Amino acid sequence: MADPSGPTGIGVPCHVVVADEQTDVVVETERWGELAAAVLRAEGRVGELTLTFVDRGEIAALNAEHMGRAEPTDVLSFPLDAGEAVVPAGPVLLGDVVICPAVAADAAPNHAGSVDDELALLTVHGVLHVLGHDHADPDERAEMRARELRHLVDLHWRGPAPEGFRHEPGES
Repeated sequence: MADPSGPTGIGVPCHVVVADEQTDVVVETERWGELAAAVLRAEGRVGELTLTFVDRGEIAALNAEHMGRAEPTDVLSFPLDAGEAVVPAGPVLLGDVVICPAVAADAAPNHAGSVDDELALLTVHGVLHVLGHDHADPDERAEMRARELRHLVDLHWRGPAPEGFRHEPGES
């Protein structure tokens, strides 16, 4: 497997297309698109990514179709490239990140602490998955969590994590 932090193209900018297809939670689409683009740049990646906010029904349908779990989830990532370094002939399509703000809002008090921090964590988490990072084993999990925290500190909070932030529900 190629290094997921390696570049996928030369001279191709980061571009994030954001859509809000839900009405349950007010979402600052421009802000989350900018965070996703900043993570791409920080990871040394270029290309286009879509970031879509959907309702519980849509995320449950996607989760059932792609993950075999017929229930709502907070975030799904769909990488379009296997992480191979290429020199693009045209736009590099990195993949799609789909977030359910309603599920995020429910999880926030026992997870990231606030809806704002939960949406930031899910955005960063989803982008890292698109770039090839995973958390299937303990070493991968530790690496991905470290990257998430670094990006949140540098690009979202612009300082230390707030008191009460947790990567996992119930962490202390």
